[in-house]
Amino acid sequence: MTPHGPGAGAPAPGAAEAPEVPEAEALFAELEADAYGPDSDRALVPYARLLRLRAERPDAFGEDAAHRLHRLFKWAPGGLLGRPELPLAVLERWQAEAAHRHRLAEHSERAVRQNEFALALHTGDTARAARAHDAWLAADRDASSDCAACELHEQGAWQARLGDDAAALRIWAPLLDGTVECPYDPYAVLTSALLPLARTGRTDEARAAHHTGYRMVRALPDARRELAAHVEFCALTGNERRALAVLDEQARLAAHGVARWEPGDDPGGHLDWTVCVALLLRRLTGLGHAAVPVSGPPGREWTVVTLLEHAADEALALAGAFDARNGTTAVSDAVRARMAAEPLPGTVPLGLRHPPLGGGAAHGDAGHPDDASFEGADPLALLAEARRRSDEGHPSAPAYWRRAEDAVARAGIVLGDAERAELLDHHAMRTARTDPAAGAALFTDAAALFRAAGRQGDAVACQARAALATAFAGDTATALERIAPLCAQALALHTRGAAGVRQTTAVLLSRARIRATALAAAEGAADGGQDPATAPDPATTPTAAAVDAELVELIGFAEPHRAEPGVLARIAEATEARGRVAGQCGDPGAAARLLADATRAYHAADRPWQAVEAELALGRALLADGAAAEAENALRAVLRDSRYDGALTPAQHARVRLALAEAVGARSGPDEEVALLLEAARLADGAADGDGTRETEALAARARLRLGGAYVGLGRWAEAATVLENALPDLLPGAGPRDAVQARRWLGEALTGTGEPGPAADQFLAAAETAAPWTDQGDHAMLTHLAADALLHAGRTGEAEEAYARAERLWVPLGDTHAAVRALRSRAWIAVDGARVPEAIDLMEAALQQVEGGLRHAATEDERTGLRGELGQTYRQTAELLLRTTAGPPDEERDPPDRYDMSRVVYEEAVVFAEHAATAFGTCGPAGLDARAGAELLAAWLEIGLARYAAAAERAARVLDACPPDAPDPDGALESRRREAAAVLAEAGAPV
Repeated sequence: MTPHGPGAGAPAPGAAEAPEVPEAEALFAELEADAYGPDSDRALVPYARLLRLRAERPDAFGEDAAHRLHRLFKWAPGGLLGRPELPLAVLERWQAEAAHRHRLAEHSERAVRQNEFALALHTGDTARAARAHDAWLAADRDASSDCAACELHEQGAWQARLGDDAAALRIWAPLLDGTVECPYDPYAVLTSALLPLARTGRTDEARAAHHTGYRMVRALPDARRELAAHVEFCALTGNERRALAVLDEQARLAAHGVARWEPGDDPGGHLDWTVCVALLLRRLTGLGHAAVPVSGPPGREWTVVTLLEHAADEALALAGAFDARNGTTAVSDAVRARMAAEPLPGTVPLGLRHPPLGGGAAHGDAGHPDDASFEGADPLALLAEARRRSDEGHPSAPAYWRRAEDAVARAGIVLGDAERAELLDHHAMRTARTDPAAGAALFTDAAALFRAAGRQGDAVACQARAALATAFAGDTATALERIAPLCAQALALHTRGAAGVRQTTAVLLSRARIRATALAAAEGAADGGQDPATAPDPATTPTAAAVDAELVELIGFAEPHRAEPGVLARIAEATEARGRVAGQCGDPGAAARLLADATRAYHAADRPWQAVEAELALGRALLADGAAAEAENALRAVLRDSRYDGALTPAQHARVRLALAEAVGARSGPDEEVALLLEAARLADGAADGDGTRETEALAARARLRLGGAYVGLGRWAEAATVLENALPDLLPGAGPRDAVQARRWLGEALTGTGEPGPAADQFLAAAETAAPWTDQGDHAMLTHLAADALLHAGRTGEAEEAYARAERLWVPLGDTHAAVRALRSRAWIAVDGARVPEAIDLMEAALQQVEGGLRHAATEDERTGLRGELGQTYRQTAELLLRTTAGPPDEERDPPDRYDMSRVVYEEAVVFAEHAATAFGTCGPAGLDARAGAELLAAWLEIGLARYAAAAERAARVLDACPPDAPDPDGALESRRREAAAVLAEAGAPV
């Protein structure tokens, strides 16, 4: 692989020195620009003139210049190969000339044979490619060889081309694990390994390679080949929507000059791009999405089918140009095969969500029939079946009610008030999931129809549902006001025989749920999780004990009728509600017992689909009670229990896996935790695609939030950043403040890990702003400090200084001396870098005072030891800060008098501070030994700068005494100090 992208004209880092002849330097510049740029065919001219000049003036060409000449000539064929207008004879001429020059210079043929291998591969001469490959590997490596990483990359790619993915991955192993790295294209092997990893079942690594590799290349102007491979990978692994998102992002980048659809000076990259885009679009056309709009070349609107035609035509035309040059059909054959590739078995879940495409197949769901199963059904039969399933509480009932409503409307059947009320009641249930206020209005209309039909029990139950929807819409005060008379009315109707037990208990259960909602809202306002302006009035908010008492009363009312499955299910619901209230009040043990009882009651009523929510709550209660193993076992039992087969919705499957992931994570199982979260995200996405409700979309976003957090915990920064960036737009609109803060913090940490401090700072700042109103200011302070660090690394120094000042003001009242001192020190360094030396010194003095104040108030010896270490750090950094104000050690012979005097004063003061640091570290015991030795050695080097050699030697000797060779030294730090002390002694002229 060449060390230069298309259009690059600079020599490689570390290139040899320029020759002494000015004419030669001009020729080198011309050769470099031509060989690696759009005019690579012209590079032979300056190269021939350089050879002639070298023959005429050999004294002007040292070893370095000769190596530079050979290096340029070695890589020029790579630029020539990608230009179809150049005759094959020119390529062969370069190849022959390279071989000749290598022999003359007595270089190994390794690089020459590597280039021949690439040439043969491009022209389709596989026999020659195999011979060149063997000769390449047989030749010795020398200074003219390609970098080791690039050689391994190309050798693995050959094995993958031969169909041996396992061999390719074995060759690439040192590249994939970071043992061997390429300074030019560190992302290249991640791109090449995508499909081999997926084909060999190493899906975790394939996913990581995509997330990491795509982030590295997405904005690089000369990375079309790599981007094309990512599109191809997505197209073949069931991630077509992700591939379309890549096209969208690349179209946006075009506005900033990053063109993907123009051949430019990289025809080979353009060929790869058009081929892989055509592959993607062919897949989408086959899936029924031909008319979907897509991003393509600027200047017109594109659909899948029109862009497919354009991309395929471009690819085949360019392939034909290469083949005409080569005299073969190899390139066209490869292009057609690549565009016609079939998807791999299975999928590689990426943990990302993208908008669903229209016109494709719907997601199926066991136990939940799709639209086709209702076609031609009798509307009244659908009504009867919907009613039966509702009586059983079956999760498929809503689908039957919806289709019954549609069928009745299509058939034009005139229904009575009772049937119309039933349809409207269930329509209101669907509406309330996404718009509770609108649902409440529909429930009220349905209640009026029930009352007109003489079904008073159903009417009052419907009114209770309206009140509950009002509470879900955020108006708990109104809901509480409305539910009280409805309960009295329901009980009176039951006494007269006008309402059944199920209808009456439905009203009583609605009351308990409204009160529990009000209780949760009040607690959310108290801890900063809800805006106090929308919280209920504390004077009217029920207590947890009152809610529990009402639920006990409900259970007692229903208990005589528990033989009826529907009533037993209501008892289970009330028991589950009691468990949730207990958990909400901080009693996870009681919550677990009640939820276990509820689960058993649901199963006794033969309603496993309702039991699953109680099982989930049980798992969370056990986790809260510190019983992670029991929680894990309970949740795994749900997945294994045959009673749930075909009964759970995708959303329920997702929630079970989310809870199980939390249990597994608590027991230190990161790999399985990630796998569970990926599956939860996939299932939740399927549910969201199916119903598009706020609830399922929020569930999908929560799954990705947790997945991103798991990646952060594992230090897998690119995966974390990609998942969290994808989750944030769906998560933030409906998230509570604490979820929003957590998401932004995790994303900020991930972006810091990927080397993107500017975006990281923006996330930390946004999170800090959200946390600012909270009573506990710890999160606000921590996020502000993180933002300051990121701003500083991003070069936004002014903003960083302001953020550090804010962080310090927040840390001081919280009593976190360590953090406050670090903020002050950071401000001091910013000040000294801004030539504000007096301010910097004042800030360091303030930091010292802060530490000393903390020491006076420290309650334990551990606290004091930690603060003494902070004191030592502050003294040492003060010394280093002072040194930043000088141009170096005082030199009486060379420095002007005033500079000499100033430098001497600074160095003498720095010695004092370094000595104070060593003393402070010395009070920290063995834990401070390394830092103490470092401060002592800093003072020793300063003594040498002052020409006080005896003092320097004395300090170095103290370090050697404190760090004997037999001292425990697990990380080798003390050995490093001993070597440095020996260097001080040698500099001071003392015996070692």
